[in-house]
Amino acid sequence: MFVDSHCHLDFPDFQTDLEAVLAEAKASNVGRMLTIGTRLSKFAPVLALAEAHEQICCTVGVHPHEAEPEESLCSVDKLIEISRHPKVVGFGETGLDFHYNRSPHDTQERLFRMHCAAARSTGLPVVVHTREADAQTRRILSEEREKGAFTGLIHCFSSDYDLAAFAVEIGFLVSFSGILTFKKAEALQDVARRVPLDHILIETDAPYLAPMPFRGKRNQPAYVARVAAKLAELKGLPLAEIERTTTANFHRLFAKVAP
Repeated sequence: MFVDSHCHLDFPDFQTDLEAVLAEAKASNVGRMLTIGTRLSKFAPVLALAEAHEQICCTVGVHPHEAEPEESLCSVDKLIEISRHPKVVGFGETGLDFHYNRSPHDTQERLFRMHCAAARSTGLPVVVHTREADAQTRRILSEEREKGAFTGLIHCFSSDYDLAAFAVEIGFLVSFSGILTFKKAEALQDVARRVPLDHILIETDAPYLAPMPFRGKRNQPAYVARVAAKLAELKGLPLAEIERTTTANFHRLFAKVAP
């Protein structure tokens, strides 16, 4: 089966037809979906989805866009407390976004470090978002790992090979989304060719970033198979090998998820 390692099934885009979306995912051999927390104040619907559907698990965290309004709710202890639920399998998404700057940089960094501390304490992975902040992301991950090892991934990867190589070096995984299929994504496609397959995940980031030929439309978990097909083309490997290895990688990283 395929795993969609990053989607947002609690978003309003799926309110009217979620069951049809899940049925289409099943028909496309997508057997597992990880729906991602972005706000503690709106985490209840995320958890409810995971509780209601065997094939869905979730993470808890605060997106960098939401860092300022959510800072008063977030602490290492709170993240750890929520992560004790059997369906909560990681932290995030967290990280730095200096493109939109919807929260102050120092606030984003404080919350990023909280998620890293929770990951270090529990052994659960952290899902990292980085946009126009690669150097700062590397610095924070390096400094936090000096306090003790933890695992994670860089999701919706759209940076250069240097960041990907750093992620591999520290034992993180790199997750590719529908961007990989875009016609002008040659640089990213080259990164995907160079990253070892045993360090790669695939995702949709649904409802965003639908792959070709659906670009501009609502994304959904079924389309992760399109990302896998593009990765197979770039790697010169059978699709079945991409399917098998990326699913194994997911379960290795998110070890709390039962195969």
